[in-house]
Amino acid sequence: MHASVVKTMSASGAERSAPRPAMRRAFGGRVALKLMALAVLASPMATKAQEYPTKPVRVVVAFAPGSATDTVGRVYGQKVSELLGQPVIIENKPGAVGIIGADSVAKSAPDGYTLLVGTNTTNAAVRALMKNVPYDPEKDFTPISFLGALPQVVIVNNDLPIKTLPDLINHARANPDKLSYAWTSSVTRVAAEMLGSMAKVKFFNVPYKTGSSAIADVISGQVNFTIVDMIVALPQIKGGKVRALAVTSPQRVTQLPEIPTVAEAGNLPGYEILGIFAAFGPANLPQPIVNRLNQAILKAGQDPELRNRFESMGLKVETSSPEQLRARFAAERVSWGKVATESGITPQ
Repeated sequence: MHASVVKTMSASGAERSAPRPAMRRAFGGRVALKLMALAVLASPMATKAQEYPTKPVRVVVAFAPGSATDTVGRVYGQKVSELLGQPVIIENKPGAVGIIGADSVAKSAPDGYTLLVGTNTTNAAVRALMKNVPYDPEKDFTPISFLGALPQVVIVNNDLPIKTLPDLINHARANPDKLSYAWTSSVTRVAAEMLGSMAKVKFFNVPYKTGSSAIADVISGQVNFTIVDMIVALPQIKGGKVRALAVTSPQRVTQLPEIPTVAEAGNLPGYEILGIFAAFGPANLPQPIVNRLNQAILKAGQDPELRNRFESMGLKVETSSPEQLRARFAAERVSWGKVATESGITPQ
């Protein structure tokens, strides 16, 4: 009998060849690899990622109902809910310029069921404006996708003798620290201080908790002006409740074509401030869950109904990969820190 072949008898009595040792080893190796792969797939983390989501997803908005961030979260949430096959529940947690809501997500379980609609304020500029931030804007979050960018609008009380942005600047120059502005986030605060710094004038700042309350006090004359998201400002401008002077984007916007940019109206080249929005999870969110959420957001961002709705509000829909979002916010943190310093803002 040849050394490499073992003859055996089948049940019928016929001879058959048993596998060679080398063949047995190769076969055994393949079986082992398959068993390892099955073990990985059967692990709790992999199984959860494959099944995700199996229950409602909670999305924290760190600002009040009716804010631009709230609107972005709700419109995206409705479409993403359809794509995931589970409810997406928006939870408003306003306070401390977004810190309270963002911190709650940073400290949540990395299971994909608690997410954040992040902004310039919560994930980029917060360290430049606030001394005590209980989370790390970079290390304590997992980037998922960019959502969009939104211009701000400079609006004033109708009864003021201010018809244009140069009027506002000249009035402030003649009355230093007396022209008051309302602010509700790092974007509105920096936008106003950057305007004052570039125009070499001083404004008096008044903090507010919500954009709607800030606009209400501009309408009533409690404060003179504010710089606020277009989503919040447009209804008041269209309704004649306030006067729009300029937009903070690099180009004019189609929703207010007659309103100039701050750069052109104030002869302030380089002035540009946009509110930005993005989806984040807590740190250490499993990659399969990140991928699932990213794919849903990318698909939602292509939906014509969603895009048309946001376009009517002035928001430019933009989605991204997690890596692109990470890089963008890393650059935003540097940029906002620089702008805050140049505008003379000290952390509070």
